[in-house]
Amino acid sequence: QVQLVESGGGLVQAGGSLRLSCAPSGSIFSVNAMAWYRQAPGKQRDLVAGITRGGSTKYADSVKDRFTISRDNARNKVYLQMNSLKPEDTAVYYCNANIKDSYYSDYRGYWGQGTQVTVSS
Repeated sequence: QVQLVESGGGLVQAGGSLRLSCAPSGSIFSVNAMAWYRQAPGKQRDLVAGITRGGSTKYADSVKDRFTISRDNARNKVYLQMNSLKPEDTAVYYCNANIKDSYYSDYRGYWGQGTQVTVSS
């Protein structure tokens, strides 16, 4: 049973920084694209940043030049460094990854349980 485990959320003042981490547990054969999404109360879940296995990245316009996504392929971990945080960044942040759990399986998308990020003004 594959699970994604996130850590690093919390409460921070505007202008501060946080670093989120995510790693899969369970039977892992290969991890392809990984990403971070966020969902604020009453809003849909939106892509924040994504990264391919080769390191290509994309960002939501609202976080460009403030957030950096990176990954450690040896550990199958993905990180989100968030700088210059704003109150509008407040949301539950979810890790997403495309994972094969065996040689014979297809890639399948998995979600973490979410970690709360709250930015006070």
